[in-house]
Amino acid sequence: MDLLKRLDPLWIGLLIVGGLNWAIVALFDTNVVAEIFGTGTVADVIYVLVGLAALMLVPRLLKDTHVTGGRTHPA
Repeated sequence: MDLLKRLDPLWIGLLIVGGLNWAIVALFDTNVVAEIFGTGTVADVIYVLVGLAALMLVPRLLKDTHVTGGRTHPA
């Protein structure tokens, strides 16, 4: 579990990159990831990593917002 916490800055960085890419797609109709890496396997790997980063931060987000499903846990 300690390793996953140490990787939090990586996950956050990937989410920022993904979010900025989507903003640029929406505003300027340009996909920066596709422009840099093409539309092949490397771009697909980057998209998967961004998705994985989002999944890795979901438990932390739920914990930080105190969403516990109606159960109370001691702190």
